[in-house]
Amino acid sequence: MPITTDEGIKDLFKDIKTIALVGASNNPDRASHAVMRYLLDRGYDVIPVNPMEQEVVGLKSYPTVSDIPVKIDMVDIFRKSEDAAPIVDEAVKIGARYVWLQLDIFADKEVAAAEAAGLKAVVDKCPAIEMPRLGIGPENPHKPSNRKAREAAEAAAAEAAKATAAH
Repeated sequence: MPITTDEGIKDLFKDIKTIALVGASNNPDRASHAVMRYLLDRGYDVIPVNPMEQEVVGLKSYPTVSDIPVKIDMVDIFRKSEDAAPIVDEAVKIGARYVWLQLDIFADKEVAAAEAAGLKAVVDKCPAIEMPRLGIGPENPHKPSNRKAREAAEAAAAEAAKATAAH
């Protein structure tokens, strides 16, 4: 049974250090980019996994979870449900302790098998939403809507400062 309680999710965040983030992107408008930056800001070691990228946010990217040369505590999956199933299986094979399927991502059969193998799972949730909701982290400044609002406010403040200086 996936972790669904607030205490279970809080315990997960206390228990992990190294996260493989599958579907990591350099595009700041992608949720995976915002969540990766958020987790890095919180002090986690986040390792990007994307076969199309050499680096993501300046960190070496790996083609698959199995290619990562260090022990992984949690595999965080930003892929479609049909692509998530083999990644969950891979998390079991590498000995990860947790697998996290992002919002609207489901692989019920594979998650049940992972849990039977001893992994704990979180399904249909986002760390960058759960942490602030649980009071263990701030709102995500990297979230595209937050970033765009902040940039617009900064631009408006700069314009106001120019207008004030001109008078």
